[in-house]
Amino acid sequence: MIVTVTLNAALDITYKVPSLTPHASHRVTEVTERAGGKGLNVARVLAALGHEVTVTGFAGGDTGRTLRDHLARVPGVTDGLRPVAGATRRTLAVVDARTGDTTQLNEPGPTVSPAEWAGFLSSYEELLSGDDVTAVALCGSLPPGVPVGAYALLIRAARAAAVPVLLDTSGEPLRRGVAARPDIVKPNADELAELTGAHEPAQATRDARRRGAHAVVASLGAEGLLALTPEGTWRATPPGRVRGNPTGAGDSAVAGLLSGLVRHLPWPDRLSRAVALSAATVAAPAAGEFDAAVYEDVLPKVTVTGKVF
Repeated sequence: MIVTVTLNAALDITYKVPSLTPHASHRVTEVTERAGGKGLNVARVLAALGHEVTVTGFAGGDTGRTLRDHLARVPGVTDGLRPVAGATRRTLAVVDARTGDTTQLNEPGPTVSPAEWAGFLSSYEELLSGDDVTAVALCGSLPPGVPVGAYALLIRAARAAAVPVLLDTSGEPLRRGVAARPDIVKPNADELAELTGAHEPAQATRDARRRGAHAVVASLGAEGLLALTPEGTWRATPPGRVRGNPTGAGDSAVAGLLSGLVRHLPWPDRLSRAVALSAATVAAPAAGEFDAAVYEDVLPKVTVTGKVF
């Protein structure tokens, strides 16, 4: 079983409009509503790949109940979310059908009390104690009230339980989390530059690994992934650009990395899977989904170059 942690879960709402114009009214042609937040998107993709997944984090209010109703309909995903007094946030993505561009609006999330945080920590440690947990993913932003060093604490708990842990966040939570030595950290190019101060991806990945991560997998958008690991360094590139909604593409890459990890695939195969899933998610209507036909088409065409140490 893989555990995904989403401390700031969201109800994701996606609107498609013929063309997005500032200061104008728009007729929405398509609406999609999903249980979201990075870790929940990762969980849905993992379940579609055949993995058993437990999701944990916080959910509260009417939005939280709607989110959990959606989650209950996802085969292979177990709801381990903790109740919180505040209301779960919503995110709104507006997709311009003419250009394929997406405009994202993200609410901040509920304020988590010290008692609610302590209750989560207890349930998280209980999950880690299970014999069937094969990996943990810590994903996304922190809601108000959760300490900025939360991910560092969760990483240390996973390492104490001998459970591999992947971190996908940004800003100060990323900086502190990397220092706790996660097995994999997956920033995008902007997050990596903010962490290290280096804007050249190869240099930035080296700097990030020196800060404590065992492996750094940098997401370079349409240009694929760059990985620096104890076994070697690789660049994985898709065969071409896929038109569509890029929301959630990075989450699908995380799912591909985790799937390869628990199935003990070599790094080039993990990266190929991650890149193909990311491209297939761009072609899908909403985050947490991927177009299976695109995935099967892209997977054998991903180019992976690099060297083994």
